[in-house]
Amino acid sequence: MIKLHLMAVAVAIGTLASGAGALAESQTAFAPPIPGTIVQNQIAYLTGANLDGQWRAVASKKLVGTGSGQSFYQWYLSIYALRRGAYRLRYQSPRNGGPLETVTQADGAKMWFPVAQLRVVGAAKLTGSAVQQLVVQSHEMAADCGGSTVTVFGSGPGDSVVRAVTVTNPCELRATIGADGTSIELAGPYYNASAPMCCPTKNSASAVLRYRGGKWVETPNYFKIN
Repeated sequence: MIKLHLMAVAVAIGTLASGAGALAESQTAFAPPIPGTIVQNQIAYLTGANLDGQWRAVASKKLVGTGSGQSFYQWYLSIYALRRGAYRLRYQSPRNGGPLETVTQADGAKMWFPVAQLRVVGAAKLTGSAVQQLVVQSHEMAADCGGSTVTVFGSGPGDSVVRAVTVTNPCELRATIGADGTSIELAGPYYNASAPMCCPTKNSASAVLRYRGGKWVETPNYFKIN
């Protein structure tokens, strides 16, 4: 009975310690603060699986206006590195470039474009090294069906964040990290060079994006690599 009691106490202490750690992490400051309302908060190890390698990718949105029964938002992607006890901003879209654009109000109307959506797909060791890369999927539209982008982010020199590769497609492009953890599975309509936006060459196409021999390779080559 004494042994069982001691085991229960040990489990309880471990649970409390884990909870305290999670609480401390949730209260860690973001500098500068995350803009708008947080939609996703994803951990990634862009510089290795250690405390200094811990980064946070945050998808958030801020209301910019309402009209015709619709709410319009500015979306943000903010990538922070844990440094000196706080998460410090290293990259933010649209301020530092893609995949997002700054929304603007339409002339004479309570409407703001482009209308956007953003999703952090996840983090994985896509380049075969000990560090992770971050995969983000976005969609923006101002007319017709708009366009979609899948962006892979990695660490750069001087504690910076760089866009390693982007894949774009009219209308829709979805991304998932492959089961092998080293690839990205892409899915969406395929348009050949002469296909109009209304009529894709193939309504549902899929491809796999991998990093091989120092470059990104898509098989089959359905979607545009930038």
